[in-house]
Amino acid sequence: MNSFPRKLFLKYLCITSRFEKGNLLRLALSLLTLNKSGCTHKRKEERTFFTFPFDVCFVCTNFAENKDLMKIVKPLNCLFAKIFSPVKGNALFFVMMYVLSCLCAWITLPPFKGATVYENLYTEQFVDLYMICLLLMLVPQKARRWVRLFLYIILYSVALADTYCFVKFSSTLNPSMLMLVGETNSREALDFISSLLSADFLFSNVGWIILLAVFNIFLAYLPHIKRLHLPQFSIEKYYPLAGLFTLFMIVWGAVASAHNKAATWKLMSGRSIGEVEHTLTEKDHAVLYTPFSRLVFSIYANKLAAKQVDKLVAASDKVKVDSCSFRSPNIVLIIGESYGKHHSQQYGYFMPTTPRQVKREHRGFLVPYSDVVAPWNLTSYVFKNVFSMHVVGQQGDWCDYPLFPELFRKAGYKVQFLTNQFLIEANAAVYDFSGGFFLNNPTLNKAQFDLRNEKLHVFDEDLLADYDRFVKEGKIDTKGPNLTIFHLIGQHVNYRTRCPKKQYKFSADNYTEKRPELSEKQRTILSYYDNAVRYNDSIVDQICKRFENKDAIVIYMPDHGEECYEESRGFICRNHSAAIDWPLAHYEFEIPFWIYCSPKYAHRHPEIFREVVQARRRRFMTDALPHMLLYLAGIQAKDYHPEYNILSDHYDEMRPRILKATTDYDKLREAYYKEKKNKK
Repeated sequence: MNSFPRKLFLKYLCITSRFEKGNLLRLALSLLTLNKSGCTHKRKEERTFFTFPFDVCFVCTNFAENKDLMKIVKPLNCLFAKIFSPVKGNALFFVMMYVLSCLCAWITLPPFKGATVYENLYTEQFVDLYMICLLLMLVPQKARRWVRLFLYIILYSVALADTYCFVKFSSTLNPSMLMLVGETNSREALDFISSLLSADFLFSNVGWIILLAVFNIFLAYLPHIKRLHLPQFSIEKYYPLAGLFTLFMIVWGAVASAHNKAATWKLMSGRSIGEVEHTLTEKDHAVLYTPFSRLVFSIYANKLAAKQVDKLVAASDKVKVDSCSFRSPNIVLIIGESYGKHHSQQYGYFMPTTPRQVKREHRGFLVPYSDVVAPWNLTSYVFKNVFSMHVVGQQGDWCDYPLFPELFRKAGYKVQFLTNQFLIEANAAVYDFSGGFFLNNPTLNKAQFDLRNEKLHVFDEDLLADYDRFVKEGKIDTKGPNLTIFHLIGQHVNYRTRCPKKQYKFSADNYTEKRPELSEKQRTILSYYDNAVRYNDSIVDQICKRFENKDAIVIYMPDHGEECYEESRGFICRNHSAAIDWPLAHYEFEIPFWIYCSPKYAHRHPEIFREVVQARRRRFMTDALPHMLLYLAGIQAKDYHPEYNILSDHYDEMRPRILKATTDYDKLREAYYKEKKNKK
């Protein structure tokens, strides 16, 4: 040491923080834990902390008392200790619930490539738990332990249920699961509990939650074991530093999670289940990253759905049919999925995607309509508008009016509904829940349908097999009167899975000349979509075949359009922007629509066939479809309005076609073509 000047050595110590009894952390701790009496060693070097001078002891690295510095540091010590006190007062609860939240995120991660946990999981969860602990500090200490116990039971139970659902149904808690729970009887509940205690589940990811709960209980009772002498640690002096870290995490977490908190508030403020669903289509929608938040959302969604169900049940009770002539013995409605009109050969697309429909059109019995739009580009909204007798522009909401299958059943028709989307399933997404809750509610289901399928299929051809089986078993009398509704999976994303590989017709190479601006990957996706369109062509043709020798009329409409690299727009699926411009309306709301009359039907009902042909160029929006269906059945009721029936002489063709309840499609189209003409 004599070889170094004392001052130079002290500077070296300050730079490297390699003091005899500590390091940089020790230095930071010493800043926060000044010894009031200072130290008695004489070898000191004067340093500065910001603008406050103090003396650093060469021997013990403590600090001599500096009154100016103490005036600031002492209050900071108290402040940081206070900030840390909610965590300190609920230490075990805070740590275990933090671990539980992270564990749930890890073990319910979807088994997909690139799947990651919520990016702000660790910081946002820290803030959430801190706020809970802060509220717990307001509870008297004797009562606090019971409140914590209650929270333990709730949070572990919800985490257990969430993980069980993921293991059993490949989905965490959602509104559909909660709806199923509401319909569960005592026997099914006992089966659930017994399955939860089975070895298969105990050794699955569910076991991690149980193991953590057991470890939590062990830690809680550890200090109460009399024979166990635990070492005592004095950590009070670290509280200010812990408080500083806590403050840092709170600020960081609050800033990072502010957007998600605002989005969650918006999600939980929706006035209807449809509004909630639409909120979830937004790009930066809320992330419900904990089992408890998913449970709360599921309860809220079911509560919103229940309100509309109550209105629908009330409207159903008032359904009255004055008379029915059974004008059409067999009415078939095919509802497709995500079908862009501009990918239909029938409407001028450059690929042969609809050869069978074109062939039927050439025979003269299939009549395509040229100017039809959907009211929404979201399936659930379309279903609500199409099934309700309400049309856009009328007073009230869709749920204030009866559903058209109810009128058919009331009139004496047998109604069959075969769907490849809207069955009650535990892993159904919010979109399927929103679109199907009014179809799956036991009361409304009974009021609307005589027969339904019980299983979803990968391909729509199996839905036809269900129909054939029902006919073979005598559950469907093909002589009628029947209303048969087929709801297809159609061209729903993922496009590649919507057509059997053996039926692939197109590949990326087929688009090299027509779409050279697209990449190889984009052309491949485009080929998947067009293959799905062509497969859909085979399905609707098979449905027509089943009725072509009967007195039957078949109506086809998809729920909405779809984009698949249209022009230079560069994306697939749909854009759920609130603002609708012309390209959006053109590609996502315009849909193919046709009516097929069997030869027998055209012969027996020439006046209807003539009306079908004459109406093919009329403007139409599918929210008015039920009025045409009632006319085809010959149903007379107060809910039927001829001005909404496209086949009627009293049809109001100039009725505004309002998209998403905001934008007039015809005004948008008129403005676009006017601007285009002016540019020329």
